[in-house]
Amino acid sequence: MWLPSSVYERLPQFWMLVGILLICGAVYIGFDFSLSGTYLAVGMLSVVWSGCVMVLRARRRKGSESATEQPG
Repeated sequence: MWLPSSVYERLPQFWMLVGILLICGAVYIGFDFSLSGTYLAVGMLSVVWSGCVMVLRARRRKGSESATEQPG
């Protein structure tokens, strides 16, 4: 399945937002609620995963830019 580049570029930011909202939701409802731990864990995974994707994309872009530059 191919995604338009505008959607593809924004997906890590979307998952970061979802993760932050899940973490805030877990804190808001309190830890007495049985699913708050699940909300917190999924939110943390989402934030970490989106951060990793952002870093990997930045490294790849940096590497491809330096490879295409001509010396001199």
